[in-house]
Amino acid sequence: MSYQYSDSESCVADIACDETLDLLEWPRLCEQLASFASTSQGQKKCKTCSIPDDIKTTRRYLSETIEIGSIDEEIEGGISFLGVNYLDQILLRSSKGGVLSGLELLSVAETLKAARRLRRQIYDPLSRPIISSLLSDLATLPELQRLIEFGLEEGGRVADRASEKLSELRRQVYILRIERRDLLKDLIRKCNSFLQDTVIAERYNRPVLALKSGAIDQLLGTIHDNSASGNTVFLEPKAVIPLGNRIEEFEAKILVEEQRLLAYWSEEVGTNFQVLESLSQILLRLEFALARARYSNWLGGVAPQIRDEEDAPFIIQEFRHPLLIWQEHYEQGDVVIPISFEVSSDLRVVAITGPNTGGKTVTLKSIGLAILMTKLGLFLPCVGEPSLPWCNQVLADIGDEQSLQQNLSTFSGHVVRIIRILDAIAIRSGPSIILLDELGAGTDPTEGTALAIALLKTFADRARLTIATTHFGELKALKYHDSRFENASVGFDSETIRPTYHLQWGIPGKSNALAIARRLGLDHLVANRAQDLIGSNGVDNVNQVIQGLEEQRQRQQDAAEEAAALLARTEMLHDELMSRWHKQCQQSEDFQERGRKELEISIREGQVEVRELIRRLRDRSADGEIARKTGQRLRRIENIHRQQKSFKNERAWSPKAGDRVRLISIGKAGEVISVSADGRQLTVMCGLFRSIVDLHAVESLDGQKPNLPDSVVNIKTTTPLSNSANIRTKRNTVDVRGLRVHEAESVIEEKLRNMVGPLWVVHGIGTGRLKKGLTEWLDNLDYVEKITTAEQVDGGAGCSIIWLK
Repeated sequence: MSYQYSDSESCVADIACDETLDLLEWPRLCEQLASFASTSQGQKKCKTCSIPDDIKTTRRYLSETIEIGSIDEEIEGGISFLGVNYLDQILLRSSKGGVLSGLELLSVAETLKAARRLRRQIYDPLSRPIISSLLSDLATLPELQRLIEFGLEEGGRVADRASEKLSELRRQVYILRIERRDLLKDLIRKCNSFLQDTVIAERYNRPVLALKSGAIDQLLGTIHDNSASGNTVFLEPKAVIPLGNRIEEFEAKILVEEQRLLAYWSEEVGTNFQVLESLSQILLRLEFALARARYSNWLGGVAPQIRDEEDAPFIIQEFRHPLLIWQEHYEQGDVVIPISFEVSSDLRVVAITGPNTGGKTVTLKSIGLAILMTKLGLFLPCVGEPSLPWCNQVLADIGDEQSLQQNLSTFSGHVVRIIRILDAIAIRSGPSIILLDELGAGTDPTEGTALAIALLKTFADRARLTIATTHFGELKALKYHDSRFENASVGFDSETIRPTYHLQWGIPGKSNALAIARRLGLDHLVANRAQDLIGSNGVDNVNQVIQGLEEQRQRQQDAAEEAAALLARTEMLHDELMSRWHKQCQQSEDFQERGRKELEISIREGQVEVRELIRRLRDRSADGEIARKTGQRLRRIENIHRQQKSFKNERAWSPKAGDRVRLISIGKAGEVISVSADGRQLTVMCGLFRSIVDLHAVESLDGQKPNLPDSVVNIKTTTPLSNSANIRTKRNTVDVRGLRVHEAESVIEEKLRNMVGPLWVVHGIGTGRLKKGLTEWLDNLDYVEKITTAEQVDGGAGCSIIWLK
């Protein structure tokens, strides 16, 4: 029977996790992530996002980041969330029967339209299965969008076309307003002498004339206002009051009709509450994934590999702290120095030592942030192929926990936080990462050292990995008694009194307190006395050992760099030798080609000479001597011809099934599948496509030309071809699927040279680019009459027929 933890115990674990996020400055990273979101709701999601608790969710997040990032790079201008409005409050009000305003309804329609556009851009289950699965059940309600857009104009005003009644009421109001305006203009012309102004003003949504106060008895009407000086009264003439009353009556009816329409549309929105709420959440997830992808790309990050095995090693090369990268770019910060950490499967505790301000705390935070970023599906700003095991939780004790209100000293604050970490490990099962800064500090060094050793051994038994920074020398020796422990140190240049910020594995660090004190001007007498005390306690020997280890490590690093340089030179030499070999092969092919050309020239010259000899023998004046000499010359030509034929036969090559050949027109290699009965055509599989080509269109991989079989006599006839020529066969079909447009053009052009009748071209459907490119090219050829789509049984839209003139 498993033990169920109480709410108070779970609360302790939550507090420990929340404290860790604050200590690692995770909220700052989330604010940076939010700056890559497009909408206010997306920014809020980035700032308040929760870190996944299971590896399945993390892997889905990572896949979403990878897939949507690739789409964002492919689309010109990137993915746009323009028009997306998050509808939480609108949907809540409509679901409870509230009436939405015109602008709120338009925001619903704009969101539906934007969602449809995003689905067209993103949805591709074959190449983007994870991100497409979010959109597989997405309903964009086009009918509701059209209903709202038909009834509302830009700005949210209800359109006249929304209902006939509304249109008629507005028409009546317009006529009455024109009538009232004309009547007022007539009054202005008649009463111009006792008016202050000829402009028709408005008070309380009623038209008024500016009448002089002394002429108030000259015009009957209702006074609505007075000027500040009292010299002008604003009067609505009695003649237009009935018209104004009728206008108000119609406007009240218009308002009722508009409210009826808005209520109807709001009811439609409320009816689709579940669908719209789901759509809003999907859009928010897409924007969250896009923000992660864009932030990862800005960091120059690499997708990490998450391992299921709890004992899998941590391998992260040259990780750069993301918050420091931000400071470097936007706050004129220093150049970020990368940190590499490789933790093998059997290690459980790493003790990092070294001087203050050397980068120990930054190292702790970097490791913690790397794990949290991986869990959220972010790329890591590092090089190579980062790999790390799944970790259930990251817990940290970093910084000064002194509190005057709680009456806690620095040491007491650390102890309270460590107690919470121990409780969190006990409450929540699964591999944990523990980060401890200045373990055992703030109390007596002897007791602090003993407590630190006890804690590290406890964490070695309970946590997957514990990384602790310390100044205690005794912790450096734990490695030599327990194989689960390892040392690391941060580099420090005692000459310049500056840290190098480089993390060195396997070697404990020195505090360098006396070296720093001397460089800062401490009295030599005091420094020397301190050095004598260190030597008498045996600590100096330890520092000398550490210094020797550092020197040995430096020598090993220098040797490794020399080996790397030698390897680079060897690779360069290998590349040069390969280049020369390829050049020699090319020269050999050129030499063979020249030999073949010389042979052809020699044969043609021999043919000319034989014809001349025959002509001389046929001459009536030829005698026996001429015949004898001619016979000798013919025998010499015969011997030369036999030698040439022998040479030709030595070089002759006939491809057969299974041979590898090169297609001359596209320069690609393929495998011969079959040879035609007459030996003049080959079926070649080149990559993913199969093509039937003529024998002279191929050569061997070493440049040999094929031995053409004896020519077959073709009988020409003037009898028209039967309809059987319009039937698709292997001879009149060419498959160009998988080729680029220019490659397919070369294959088709080679085929068209020997074609009589139509040619079937199998190009597939795909994106349609190959078919479009081939059609545009064929339209410009003079000898092509037309291009049609094949019948469904012959390939349909994936196959086109070229008809020659």
